[in-house]
Formats: sequence, C-alpha cells, structure tokens
Amino acid sequence: MKIKLQEIIDKYHHLSEEMTKPEVLNDQKKLSSVAKEHSSLEKIVQVATEYISVLDQIDEDKEMLNEDDAELIEIAREELPSLEIKKSKLEEELKILLLPKDPNDDKNLILEIRAGTGGDEAALFASDLYRIYIRYAERKNWKYKIMNSSDTGIGGIKEAIVSINGKGAFGMLKYESGVHRVQRVPKTETSGRVHTSAATVAVLPEAEDVDIDINDGDLKIDTYRASGAGGQHVNKTESAIRITHIPTGLVVTCQDESSQHKNRAAALKVLKARLLASEQQKAAAERAAERKSLVSTGDRSAKIRTYNFPQGRITDHRISFTSYKLNEVMDGDLTELIEKLKIAEQQELMSANIN
Repeated sequence: MKIKLQEIIDKYHHLSEEMTKPEVLNDQKKLSSVAKEHSSLEKIVQVATEYISVLDQIDEDKEMLNEDDAELIEIAREELPSLEIKKSKLEEELKILLLPKDPNDDKNLILEIRAGTGGDEAALFASDLYRIYIRYAERKNWKYKIMNSSDTGIGGIKEAIVSINGKGAFGMLKYESGVHRVQRVPKTETSGRVHTSAATVAVLPEAEDVDIDINDGDLKIDTYRASGAGGQHVNKTESAIRITHIPTGLVVTCQDESSQHKNRAAALKVLKARLLASEQQKAAAERAAERKSLVSTGDRSAKIRTYNFPQGRITDHRISFTSYKLNEVMDGDLTELIEKLKIAEQQELMSANIN
C-alpha cells in the first residue's frame, strides 16, 4: 500500500506544478480539469502522508529495540502501541478514501419530482418533497433554479424540475431517486383516516457537452404559450418549449423562463441529463446482473422510503434504517439519512473489493 500511496502523493505534487505552467494557466478548460483532479486527491494525500510518517516511525522504533541503549529501547516500547493503533485507524480511513469514486459525484444535478398515486394528497406530498430538497440546498449554500413546474390549485405540485448547483451536489442527493411513500391524514380528509400516497423523485447528474452529444437533426422542437394555474402567468407569446428526442422518444417541456431562448436552453439541459442517466442506468443494470447494488442502482420504480406522520417516523427500506426525526427531515435536514446511505454504500464497495 505504501508504494501506491506514494504514487498518489507524487501525482498530486505533479498536478500542483502543472497548475503553475503558463500553457495550463492560459487554457481555462485544461486548468479546470487539472485543478479538479488536484482537489480530488487532496484528502487522500493528507491522510496518506500521515500514514507513511507513522509507518516510518514504527520502523525506527523497531530498529531502536535492537539497540544497546536501555533508554532508547524503553522509549520505543512506549511509543509502538500507540503508533500501531494510529496506523490501524489511518488504514481504515484510507480504505474508504481509495474506494472507486462515482465520476458524477461532483456534478450539479437536475431534480425531478412527480406526484404519484394518491390524487390531491400525492400532489401535496410532492410539494413537501420539493420543500425538503430546497431547504437542504439552502443549508448547503447551493444555488437552485426552477426549470419547469405544474401546480395544483390546493398548494400541491404535479411535477417540478429544478437544477441544483453546488460542490458535490449529485454525490449527496443521488440516493434520493425512487418512490417516496407517505402515510398521514390528508388535509382533504374529514373522517381522520390515514391515507397512503406516493411521489417519485429522480436525481440526474447534469450532463456536460463531453458526456452527451446530441444531433440537432434528432430533435423536434415545438413552441406554445406558457400558462399557469388559475390563468396566472399566461404568456401572450409562444415562449414555452417542448423538445422531443426522436431516437428515444424522450419529451422535455420548459415554460418557467421569461424567453423562448432561455426555455430552449433549460429544456436541452434537462434532456441531456435524462439521456446521460439513461445510459448510466443501462450500465448499472449490466453490473447488477453480476452484483446487485444496495443503495445506488437508481431504480426509480423502487419504493425507497416511507414517511409515517402518525408515528413521527421515517424509514429507508434499502438499509432498514428508521429515524424518529420526521419533523427535522421535513424541514430539509437530510444529513443523518445521507450519512447512513453513504456508509452502507462504502461497506458494500469494500465487500465487493474483498470478494
């Protein structure tokens, strides 16, 4: 492991030198790529440097045990146990840091929320989910923008598409893709009976031009007048955009921007994200034939979580984890859930590497 870690440290220092070269500084695309790789190695290098230092200290102390000086031998005997403990802790940390990284983790994301079974209550729950993710984005100081939305007259949403920009955004929220189920007494229920409703969430990594190449000839673009609930925001010009990707049949609409040009750009961004996600889902399905992934297959038809209001609990079915902090989660505090899911994925990856 020491040799592998030293190679990573050497690469990190090489990248540091690269970022000072004029030809790199004058090429923003190249500089961004080098800086991104440099940043991704920073934590590993920090822990690896400390680990190698501890290994060297252990070797020195073991050599001291062969000395004739009784005082040096005593010092070595006192230091070795604590150094061995430190070595074990750093090794565990390095095992996680060296796990294969999802190349999409650092990307921005496209979040799609849709009401499922349950009528008006499902739309209200979809609105609640929307608020959870917006509050979480605000907690992380991420930027977000509504790209398309379809409201109901009672405060619910049929569909919402939001772009979220922030460091590591996709890596944090990718576990949210799937069917979310709610059990509660709906506002529209007069008898006090608990209903079960659902909404679906899709978290897609924002595709870059290098990820997806779309042929203009494969696109059918229609324009129409934007409209909102109750006749609000009715646009007298045809600024809303509908893009159909002919080879796949994917359809994206966008009407929340102020101009046709902006709606077209937003719709293309969503289309690219969906095409990238589709490609990755196919690859994940092929991998799943060999080894079923616990938390990150991205199967959006799978029921992943239940929000039970009468009991104040929230359960993630993928990892059999239940928390009674439902109110905190509804206010956008997803930290505990995301940490548990990350740990589960890390354990799964470590187990796969061992096997």
